Amino acid sequence: MSLSRIAVAIVTSASLAVSACNSTPPAAGAPGATPGANAPAESESPSEPGRQLSALAPENIAKARPPAPFDLTGNWFIDVSENPNAWKFGPPYPKLTAAAQVHFDASQVALKEGKVYRDDIGQCWPAGLPLIMTRYWPMAMIQIPTAVYMVSGFMNSLRIVYLDGRPHTELDVIVRTFNGESIGHWEGDTLVVDTIGFRGDHHWMDQGGASIPAGEQLHIVERIRMINDRKQLVIEYTMTDPEYWEGEWKSTKRFNRVNDEDIQEVSCLPDLNEHLQSTTSKTQVR
Repeated sequence: MSLSRIAVAIVTSASLAVSACNSTPPAAGAPGATPGANAPAESESPSEPGRQLSALAPENIAKARPPAPFDLTGNWFIDVSENPNAWKFGPPYPKLTAAAQVHFDASQVALKEGKVYRDDIGQCWPAGLPLIMTRYWPMAMIQIPTAVYMVSGFMNSLRIVYLDGRPHTELDVIVRTFNGESIGHWEGDTLVVDTIGFRGDHHWMDQGGASIPAGEQLHIVERIRMINDRKQLVIEYTMTDPEYWEGEWKSTKRFNRVNDEDIQEVSCLPDLNEHLQSTTSKTQVR
């Protein structure tokens, strides 16, 4: 199934869920009413202690909430009109720890020798946050009251930003991923997204001669605003990872709305990547 169809399916499911929650069932005893129809099934009870409703649960979607200041639904692409390297998150770079500096220095040497240092993305490892947001493929976003679903045109990577007020999962039980666990809330006309729970292997903050790893302590805060008559997004990134750099790493990116392109199904398969220099040749530095 193509990603454009998946996007339609998500929006349609959410719309049907809202419609179902807003409809009024016939009162008990009224014509057409089914005995016990208004009683919630035990397996569908939304109020079980300790259970978090799904972002797609009709009751969750139908909860009363203030209207969102803007809707991210659409296709977005990193703005490189002023800088073709705007997809990267540096320079400038923060002061690196010794654990990160060894990788950075090795990637600089490889670059001067015409080689590629640890191109895990070329080996089909996920790009991960933050790079997945800025790779040279558009990002489809679908916003409903409880979440923003993001699907990248690069490897079809999925990211979900929850907007339903749930807290972060405890770190001792969280399932770590390359895009982490993202929880969002509104501050005026700004969507603030807090992301933790990252994997610490094969995950890079920047590459191409500036290889800086990301670890399990990575913490990313994004402040997202819509500007220019809702044709552009501005995302301010504040990133910390004491394992690999000191203090805060800040970067601001702009994204343009794309109205003439849809996300397609993409599979990263090693056999299809064999023609890539960084995948099989001796220029690949592992």
